[in-house]
This record gives sequence, C-alpha cells and structure tokens, in this order.
Amino acid sequence: MAAEPILIVEDNQINLMLVKVLLATKGYDIHTANDAHEALVLLEHLHPCLIIMDIQLPGMDGLELTRKLKADPQYQDIAIIAVTAYAMKGDKEKALAAGCDGYIAKPIEAKTFADTITEYLHKR
Repeated sequence: MAAEPILIVEDNQINLMLVKVLLATKGYDIHTANDAHEALVLLEHLHPCLIIMDIQLPGMDGLELTRKLKADPQYQDIAIIAVTAYAMKGDKEKALAAGCDGYIAKPIEAKTFADTITEYLHKR
C-alpha cells in the first residue's frame, strides 16, 4: 500500500522540518511548500489526503488559500488542518469558517502531533 500523501504549507523552515520529520516517521509521503503560490503549483500534480496549512504565510495567507481550495470541486475533499504560532481568541473559529477541518496552535507538540494528524485522517 502506498503511503498517504500530505502537503505541508509552512514558511518557517524549522517548523516545516519538524512537522516533516514527525510525519515521515509515521510513514506518510510528505510534500512541502513555502507559500500559497508554491502550494498551488504542487497541487496541479498532487492530490494529498491532507494539507497542514500555516495561517501566517507571505503573500496569500493560509485562510485565503483554504477558501480558494474549498471553493474548487477538485480540492474540496482534501482535509485541511490550520496551524498557527500567533493564536488569538477567535482564530480557531476563523479557520473553521474558512473551511479548515481542524486547528492546531503552535508550538508543535512533538509527542502527539503525528497521532493528532492520523486522527484527523481517520475521521474522513
């Protein structure tokens, strides 16, 4: 059985590498993008089962990209989990209203992160 593809959209290289390593150790097929534009280019040839979406991205932010993807029938079935370092009151609600299927505040909890992502995948 092929590994499930996951796209990580994150502009902070330390966070990107942490999430990538945590998920790769669970056997996922990991793809990465540093911003929304790069993610859209990748999505032309990749259909991940899940996108881990940083909210604070340069250019188009993660919520705008989420709305764009959820409005397109080609991408509506992809689970999107919002991740942000600048969690403020109401951010979770904004993420869910934009179409995100879940929300995780940074810092990433290394011991539980991969299991949390696996739980989101099993809910679908």
